[in-house]
Amino acid sequence: MHALSRCAALLLMLLVSACSTLGMKDAPPKARLTVLISIDGFRADYLDRGDTPTLTALAAEGARGAMRPSFPSLTFPNHYALVTGQRPDHNGIVSNTMEDPAIPGVTFTLSNREVSADPRWWNQAAPLWVTAEQQGVRTATMFWPGSEYAIREVRPTRFKVFDQKLASNDRVDTLLGWLDEPGGSSLGFATLYFDIVDTQGHRFGPESAEVRLAAGQVDEAIGRLVAGLKARGLFETTNLVIVADHGMAPQPVSNRVILDEAVDVRQLRLVGAGAVAGIKPNPGAEAAVAAALLKPHPHMTCWNKAEIPARFHYGTNPRVPAIICLAQTGWYITTAEMVARRSGESAQRDGGAHGYDPADPTMQAVFVARGPGFKSGVTLPVFDNVDVYPLLARVIGVKGEPGDGQLSPVRKALR
Repeated sequence: MHALSRCAALLLMLLVSACSTLGMKDAPPKARLTVLISIDGFRADYLDRGDTPTLTALAAEGARGAMRPSFPSLTFPNHYALVTGQRPDHNGIVSNTMEDPAIPGVTFTLSNREVSADPRWWNQAAPLWVTAEQQGVRTATMFWPGSEYAIREVRPTRFKVFDQKLASNDRVDTLLGWLDEPGGSSLGFATLYFDIVDTQGHRFGPESAEVRLAAGQVDEAIGRLVAGLKARGLFETTNLVIVADHGMAPQPVSNRVILDEAVDVRQLRLVGAGAVAGIKPNPGAEAAVAAALLKPHPHMTCWNKAEIPARFHYGTNPRVPAIICLAQTGWYITTAEMVARRSGESAQRDGGAHGYDPADPTMQAVFVARGPGFKSGVTLPVFDNVDVYPLLARVIGVKGEPGDGQLSPVRKALR
């Protein structure tokens, strides 16, 4: 009886050992680093144009999909949504241009760094690099909206102040250089940002040769990153997650909604214009402005902030102006004065725009994920961009902040 027991125990040990060996052989290498790459304005269908062989290969080796941006489908709100998992109404970056009753006398804009450096603009949510640093994961941000500022008194271990003139390859080389520094091997999360596809999309439109050329240039830069990781023996232990903040729609220069034709613009303050506009009626003019705007208009719909459609998840934040107007896709909201100020070739050339209804397919943003944390050959159904946050937290190995994103829509991409 004892001999039989010993034989059974030995057989069990052999089986366990064999299974463990097979599991180790088949298991992917453990991720050492996750790099989140944003290609600003890279519409989801750009991936299938044949201009981006590196991205196409990464997508084939990993997971891909199309993301719905959060409303409004603008640059700063959606970059912050991607790294906080909270929609703009909750993360506080409600628009590219905004004002806050608690921060009177100033206007937050993309270019005014003196104003945007105030941490109060950013502190309504914690971006992933802040959460990671707080949990002992070292981070590096090679550009990302907000990453050059102290948010909740935390900065990335490595960061660089945004410089649009810095070439795409130089951005890649900066990140690779950080990996080569003493302590670089301990970096667990990094970001990389490219803006030229968005810039050319605005100037020439999404169907232009200029956009295709810009997409190819960014693809070459990502190929440079891949080659650099391979040279350092890091490629197979690095997760690459490639996203965009929004897509791009054709925007003919003649498709203008002139606010002066709908309302007396002397009775309001315009906080941002374009695909989406924020309206702040002057004191005493609230009823007149509302009566003029909150009715049907050609190519534009306006709402009181409390009555914005629920699917936009927008309107509760104090920074959202009293009235929000959304242009029909392909149109933009402006004033007669602003039109008169425009001059030069760009004022006469059709281009591109975003900020429109997130449900519009032209607003969909690219998603590609390749690395040890992801399955190969997966195509995800369209999902909300806030779902990227819990996915990133999972592969980085940190406990994310509560937010609006869910892991379930993207879980199938994970190993």
